[in-house]
Amino acid sequence: MVTTDQLVAHLVGDFIAQSDWMALNKSKRSLPCAVHCLIYTACFAVFHPSPAALGVIFGTHFLIDRFGLARYLVWLKNWQSPDGYKPWRECAATGYSDDRPLWITVWLTIVADNTLHLLCNGAALTWL
Repeated sequence: MVTTDQLVAHLVGDFIAQSDWMALNKSKRSLPCAVHCLIYTACFAVFHPSPAALGVIFGTHFLIDRFGLARYLVWLKNWQSPDGYKPWRECAATGYSDDRPLWITVWLTIVADNTLHLLCNGAALTWL
């Protein structure tokens, strides 16, 4: 579902082409997020995907980044414990409990975020 070319386009669009302004403001304001998503989506144009696939890539990327959806996914998956998990107010920053080291929770959330992007992109480019 995800090819090497798609992975390279994702890495270029999400890391190399993303400015500091975009990275620091995309979860706070829609304009920096939209600019980031437009540049990100342009990296996939080399595959000549359908307009629908490009729309899904842009739209899902915008939603995931603007609203920090990976945090919610991480928080929900941690509820698989028989004891439940911490309330959202203690996990809102990364989806992980505040009693975990910040450096690891940030990196694990970044991994979850990138996995969501790759799944959405792969599905869009495969089926649309």
